[in-house]
Amino acid sequence: MKKFGQVAGSVTLAAVVGLGGSPAQAAQAAQAAQAAQAAQAAQAAAAPAAGLPGLVAYVRGGDVYVGKGTTEQRLTTGGGHARPRWSPDGRRLAVLHQGRVWVMAADGSGRRRLSTRPAGGASWSPDGGSIAFASLSCTGGPGVYRISATAAGAEPEVLFPRDCRGEELPEETTAGPATGSLRERLQYDNAVAWSPDGSRIAFRGGDCESVYDACLTIGTVTTGAEQTVEAYGGGGTQNRGFAVVPSWRPDGVKLSWTAYRQGETAADDRPVHLVEYDTATGTKRTVGGALDRELAYVDGDRAVVTSRNNGGSWLTVLGLANGTRTLLRSGSQPSIQPLPR
Repeated sequence: MKKFGQVAGSVTLAAVVGLGGSPAQAAQAAQAAQAAQAAQAAQAAAAPAAGLPGLVAYVRGGDVYVGKGTTEQRLTTGGGHARPRWSPDGRRLAVLHQGRVWVMAADGSGRRRLSTRPAGGASWSPDGGSIAFASLSCTGGPGVYRISATAAGAEPEVLFPRDCRGEELPEETTAGPATGSLRERLQYDNAVAWSPDGSRIAFRGGDCESVYDACLTIGTVTTGAEQTVEAYGGGGTQNRGFAVVPSWRPDGVKLSWTAYRQGETAADDRPVHLVEYDTATGTKRTVGGALDRELAYVDGDRAVVTSRNNGGSWLTVLGLANGTRTLLRSGSQPSIQPLPR
């Protein structure tokens, strides 16, 4: 499991003084930092104008928060948390804690671990009865499992790879937290995404890893069939990179992911960025800006993404058609609470 560290972007007086300038210069720099913080606060205060329908769950400093407008509530303490995901009814959250899948109520109460298996970011089935997560498969690569979200003592079952269905589950292993650059932390993130109609799951890896160095797959739950939607290295492709953290648009027509590409030439290189894929036509387009990642759809026109702002990770509302951007608050790994049904 790969988790992320988040640091709010701010400049402290101690840091300014440490640059070695005069006291007057330090004071001026401190005033500038305070002005920048005030501007960020003003941007955050304007966020309600974005009209988000519900709460946003996100991670800061290894803990889970939920917020809307200028208010927020901290749901966990102690760090080690990642990838919060709202249930379809908006009443529960699935979250990784120390690399295992837990569920809890929307206010953080009633926390319960679902499985002892090390896991990548989880995703709810549309009926809220099951949770899919990534873990080591019988092939030695990443696989996808399904487990009941409600039954006590439930055991996970294999969904992908199809050939691992019915096989003995591999031994549980422990992986350390991801470290290094943003690219290095993202590269092996195993978050999965269950389609809104329940028929498909998008995940990193799959059978395509026998051909490519890295790939992203859409798997059909009933049959186990796999479709490769992005691939890097091997199989005649002259590039390197990855596609991770998939996210379905609420209507299931579009799928987005976080990508990185090192091309055959420097002109083909792309830093961390977001790709949106049309499942009907197979066309792809880049959305957002450089270093945007972890897109969570609000609707067909907007999404909340993690962006870089003042040296830290910030949640940003992104207009998918016109590219407009509204800062919300510091944090990363957003998930949008569904409207009550």
